[in-house]
Amino acid sequence: MPEVDLDFPRAFVEFANPDDADEVFRCDLTWLTSSFVCIFGQGCRGIYADSPDTGCCTLGAHFSDAEDEQRVAGFVAQLTEDDWQFHPGRRVRTSDWVETDEDGERKTLAIDVDGQGACIFHNRTDFVSPSGGGAGCALHGLALRQGRNPLETKPDVCWQLPIRRTFRQVERPDGTEYTEVGIGEYDRRGWGPGGHDLDWYCSGNTEAHVGMEPVFVTNEPELVALMGRAAYDVLAGRCEAHLRSRSALALHPASPR
Repeated sequence: MPEVDLDFPRAFVEFANPDDADEVFRCDLTWLTSSFVCIFGQGCRGIYADSPDTGCCTLGAHFSDAEDEQRVAGFVAQLTEDDWQFHPGRRVRTSDWVETDEDGERKTLAIDVDGQGACIFHNRTDFVSPSGGGAGCALHGLALRQGRNPLETKPDVCWQLPIRRTFRQVERPDGTEYTEVGIGEYDRRGWGPGGHDLDWYCSGNTEAHVGMEPVFVTNEPELVALMGRAAYDVLAGRCEAHLRSRSALALHPASPR
């Protein structure tokens, strides 16, 4: 079935952050109660038709800040040739996996192999590891091998996608202000103008709305990392109430009714 339109009615909920009186969460219930699930390796076509096996890893990952890069570097140092297809075979240098884009932003290196471009950590389909690993993110595989959640080892943008967190300053009529923290869907527009040129994209595609549980359940660890446990617990209660209401105008059109 086709990808749904970008604009459709959505339901949102707002509530104060239990851990910070100066923050208010604005959460997209329509997205968070949808049946989306990542289908990498199970039908994902990749964002570009000429790199169908690389998912959304085609461009490499931009670091959110220096702390993000430093954290990832600690796990890169733990990768072996059994984990990582493109391991340099010696002590890893920063230049082996980090590059600067045209805007001066630091990101993971993207390389081209047999006409398919992807992040340096993306093991291609021909990679067979003695330890049982195969295609996919070497950092993700490292996390699973160590019994970690992959959000610990991967760049922030990798484990957050396709959840999007935004920040906005809001002024009340009395002149006071608060920070609005948005939690919603990272649709095509989240990639900037180039998002409209992607050949395939998952979040609004019916092919990826096949989860047995809603997003707020399957992505609980990511949401807790983005919001904090107390705020997530509030959100989970709002999502459960929203599912009970079953309002036709408040369900994601890509998810089955």
